[in-house]
Amino acid sequence: MAAAFALLGAAGAQAVQTSGSDQEAARLRAQGDDLTQKARSAELELYAIQSQLGRAQSRLAGLEADTRRTEQLEAQEQARLADARRILDESEEQLGKRLRELYVQGDPDPLIILLGAESLSEAITSIDSLDRLARQDVQIIAQVREARAALRSSVAKLAEQSDRLRALTAEAAQTASALLAARDERQAYLSDLARRKHLNQAQLAELAALASSAEDKNDSVGGGTPSAPSPPPSGPVGPGTRMTVESTGYALPGTTATGIPVGWGVIAVDPRVIPLGTRMFVPGYGEGVAADTGSAVQGRIIDLWFPTRAQALAWGRRTVTITIH
Repeated sequence: MAAAFALLGAAGAQAVQTSGSDQEAARLRAQGDDLTQKARSAELELYAIQSQLGRAQSRLAGLEADTRRTEQLEAQEQARLADARRILDESEEQLGKRLRELYVQGDPDPLIILLGAESLSEAITSIDSLDRLARQDVQIIAQVREARAALRSSVAKLAEQSDRLRALTAEAAQTASALLAARDERQAYLSDLARRKHLNQAQLAELAALASSAEDKNDSVGGGTPSAPSPPPSGPVGPGTRMTVESTGYALPGTTATGIPVGWGVIAVDPRVIPLGTRMFVPGYGEGVAADTGSAVQGRIIDLWFPTRAQALAWGRRTVTITIH
């Protein structure tokens, strides 16, 4: 009958452990599905952002090209306007010179020109030449002034167009910059999701290995001489469960009974009481995972791993109330 009770106890512990592992595995799978869905949504958002960014960059390049062309035209018109100003100044100076030639020495009486000429033909030619040159200078000045007015209007329009293009270019550059920042943020978010998904898969694999190891150990215990039964937990071990246990410390190097490397947070438990793979919080120690066993860890006892023997001895043996996650 004692052997039967021992086997029933081992089966019950294994059922509790399996239940806890199944719950954790289900949680991890749900977390993995959520991460996959978030990654898909983020990829779609990233595609949309990259499409918008491509259009924004193309528009920005076109605006920059238009701005350069307009600025070149404006510079050319400014140069033509400067030439017109120079020609106007020269023409006005030439006209003034001719007028001085005609009027400085007195009225340009045709009779005087006629009497001073050696022939009638020379007199007529002189009078016609002075009149014709004066009219030409006046016409040149009028044409240059008209051209200068047209150039001023053209320069003003080009300047206005350049200002508008520069404003549009600045707006397009700001839009492209914002899209670049959004793209970088989405890419960083996707990288973080990939890292979290990789960690999730590693945790699932580790949980499966721990469950397999725990089953092998339970099978081994069931096949040998049963040990004295330990007090079972007062209720099912699940998230939020609080349990008062005796705690000790150890500082052995190497790997745990489940095959994973030792390290801070590794806790040895009795799998019949606390299933392997259970995450818990230990007051005064911190977060840990049930990932080891020990011959002295029987019943409501946990053994906490410390980096040094001195730390393990300093912990001693104390009663703590742990919280199961």
